[in-house]
Amino acid sequence: MKTNNALNQILILSSYPPRQCGIATYSKDLVDALSTKKNSSFSVAICALEKGKYERDYPAEVKYVLDTSKTEEYIQLANKINNDVTIKMVFIQHEFGLFMGEYGETLLYFLYALKKPTVITFHTVLPNPGERLKAILKGITDAADTVIVMTKSSKEILEKEYQIAPSKINIIPHGTHPVKHKNKLKLKEKYNCEGRTVLSTFGLINANKNIETAIEALPKVVQKFPDVLYLIIGKTHPEVLKNEGEVYREELEKKVQKLGLSKHVRFINQYVEISELLDLLQMTDVYLFTSKDENQAVSGTFAYAMSCGCPIISTKIPHAKEMLSSDTGILVDFQQPDQLVNGLLKLLSDNQLRNSMSKKAIEKSKVSEWKNVAIQHAVLLHKYLSYNSFVLNFTKISVKYLYRLAN
Repeated sequence: MKTNNALNQILILSSYPPRQCGIATYSKDLVDALSTKKNSSFSVAICALEKGKYERDYPAEVKYVLDTSKTEEYIQLANKINNDVTIKMVFIQHEFGLFMGEYGETLLYFLYALKKPTVITFHTVLPNPGERLKAILKGITDAADTVIVMTKSSKEILEKEYQIAPSKINIIPHGTHPVKHKNKLKLKEKYNCEGRTVLSTFGLINANKNIETAIEALPKVVQKFPDVLYLIIGKTHPEVLKNEGEVYREELEKKVQKLGLSKHVRFINQYVEISELLDLLQMTDVYLFTSKDENQAVSGTFAYAMSCGCPIISTKIPHAKEMLSSDTGILVDFQQPDQLVNGLLKLLSDNQLRNSMSKKAIEKSKVSEWKNVAIQHAVLLHKYLSYNSFVLNFTKISVKYLYRLAN
């Protein structure tokens, strides 16, 4: 007997396009990948996350919108979902900045009122938690049926530092787009980079990316490789733009001018569509990941660069330490331009090494193609869809108790 998909709906709670942020992009890609699965026994809808008033025109799959700045709306949304017979499960994309409070603790109001199976993906898992953070995250985890992380290190932190049962934690990697590999020289011609050795960094620009470290490394590199061109790809992060304007980008531009690098650095100040982004990454000779956030558990930009076969020089975030070895890239310490210089000189001096790293990166990325990641998600979600959607035995723990413990 075929299952009626309309009566088996999974509601994904996340930021969502046209909102521009990494989690929104991730969620759209995940929805698309899940939707392409044939004969699936469930459909997907979205509850988009907003802070205050919004004027975005959301697509048809967005069923609800939650104003995360209003505590009462969390409980109202949970009650609506409880009474919606088509929704059999809630799947939350968790990032601390998406919810209110120092550690996004307002999500607890929603979880405690919800009476449907719940799966949560933690995009960030902070190590060395204080009592407040530990209590909040443990409360969130206790209210979920199961949780997903994207790296082994995140799983280990949850187990050892938050005392989460290993059986409750699943590892599913960050998805990547399948890449139809193109001729690098032709791509360089297409994007006006012919005859250049291309370095690149991409993403929504903000100070945590620490792009100044890469710029500071360039003068010594350019002395030996005068054809180097560094592409800084992406708009300023909308939240940064709203709160600070273009201060950080302007600082980077001033540094480029001061160091005499105007012929060696190109800013692509736009939100690049995925087809163009994959082109730009495929024509990249070395990708630079310079984040200064030691607690950044995973990076979509890093994953995309690997899938496009970029030799990568990266700071030692957990994701990079798991994925990069001596045959796939180079790890450097945070905010150390001299180490970037050494890494770049090594890679740019050895075409054979770069080609070998490129092949290894593509091989390692196969498991993370969205079609494979969608299958892993579908298997896990099906497991909890098979449970009774309306009667759950959540841990008997109150929000008031959690706040008391946290404070």
